[in-house]
Amino acid sequence: MKAWKVLSITAVASMVVLAGCGANQEAAKPQTEQTEEVKTEAGKQQEANTYVAAYTSAVKELIALVKKKEGDKTPVEWDKAQQLYDGKLKARVQLLDGEYKDKVNEQLTATLVAGKEGQMPAAVVGQIVDKLLQKTAFLTTRHEFKQASDGFAKKEEAKQAINSAKEVYEAILKGTMEKRDTAYGTKLVSTIDAGFSEMTAAVDKGDNLAYNLGKQMVDKSLMKGFYLASGGEKGYAYKIEKGVKEGEKPEKLKVMQAEGWAFFQSVQGYVVKHSQADAGYINQQFELSNDPKNIKGDGIHTAFVRSLTATAKHEYDESFANWGQDKAVITSLEGALFLDMIKTDLPKALGDEAKANALLEKAQQHLEAAKAKDKQKAEAIYKEMQPALDKLAAYGR
Repeated sequence: MKAWKVLSITAVASMVVLAGCGANQEAAKPQTEQTEEVKTEAGKQQEANTYVAAYTSAVKELIALVKKKEGDKTPVEWDKAQQLYDGKLKARVQLLDGEYKDKVNEQLTATLVAGKEGQMPAAVVGQIVDKLLQKTAFLTTRHEFKQASDGFAKKEEAKQAINSAKEVYEAILKGTMEKRDTAYGTKLVSTIDAGFSEMTAAVDKGDNLAYNLGKQMVDKSLMKGFYLASGGEKGYAYKIEKGVKEGEKPEKLKVMQAEGWAFFQSVQGYVVKHSQADAGYINQQFELSNDPKNIKGDGIHTAFVRSLTATAKHEYDESFANWGQDKAVITSLEGALFLDMIKTDLPKALGDEAKANALLEKAQQHLEAAKAKDKQKAEAIYKEMQPALDKLAAYGR
């Protein structure tokens, strides 16, 4: 069906740097100009508050329109949903698509059209719209983090951008993270909260490195939540396979398939750069054109582990390539956080819990060596990590 083919679009989230408000050094200004600047700052803060409230409200309203509870037979008001999207969200989504080289607007528009024309079940449309809007929230946090970074020297502007990101997270994404914490016993919500706090404190101190480390904690914890929802041991890949074995209705299987696909879209853009074959396999398995009977939890799960490991290895390469700079510390932390994404998988993948703990401990040691700019020690630690990383990169093959 034409509608299914629309959903095979590969989202490549390579960032395009927007012109932001740089932290320029400025000469002292006359009192009147300073007064005008204060007014401008107040106006910017009010504008940011208004945009966040309007955006999150529209997202919730659209989800409520198209995502019906099980058993609810009330017809979806497709025209109203399309008008809401076009009038209140489309411009924002297109902005994010331009910034991150993505196609979420195309995917959302095609999904709504498919629902209206009856080419796609309403229950499937509801899940895709819900999860793709969560992706727009995720990309919005990244956009705001960049705004804060670009205007880092202007403390109030930077903190306002962080607050905007936090409000979007709490309104749209926090529930998804809470569900994963409940299912897996993880601490995504508390880690994300700590990351936001570290970012704000770092702005006050003028500590750009601390800001970036806090940002990575938030960003990668959100990615971990999306991974666990899609391909973790309690994610949709395994739920679909179990549903097939238990004779679940095809309609229900397609709904779960849509959820797995849409959650993966928030991770795909990152991992496809470092493990294209695995990312392509995951996407193909979840695509709605694929028969749910073909989906195997282990296949998707191990592809996730391999792709996230490949991404971690890339971050360590970046760390050594930028040794002595802040980026070396930031990418070392990213490497550790990508390994933390698959923390619950490590004991099985590496053979036992001791080996899993040892790898995570070495990742922390590498981060400390990067902070201390001790390259010799970091190289020795990474050499010890290599066998485990190689094993994870080949997991399931």
